[in-house]
Amino acid sequence: MASLTVLKFSSEDCGTCHRMSHYDAKVAEELGLEFVSVMLQDTETYRLYRKVLLAQYPNKEGMGWPTYLVVRDVHADFIVQGELKGGMPKGDFRQRLQDLLDAVEA
Repeated sequence: MASLTVLKFSSEDCGTCHRMSHYDAKVAEELGLEFVSVMLQDTETYRLYRKVLLAQYPNKEGMGWPTYLVVRDVHADFIVQGELKGGMPKGDFRQRLQDLLDAVEA
């Protein structure tokens, strides 16, 4: 089975994104996921994952800050398995990410 990756789409000027960066990668890794932070200002990284973002948000409407996409096989024929949007405390983030993983595996 292809591995799951969490892509975090955020911006340098987003306070909520910055606050969540203190724990989001750690939580994802504790749950056995790869984690990639994609800052919109980081042109090289953004270009690499832009197709995944646009598959979920063709015109970027409805995105939250930050937006986390859980993606299977991110470097090939990727499949977006789910998403989390907006700021939340660490415990809520962990629970919502675990719920998403449980739904994917069911």
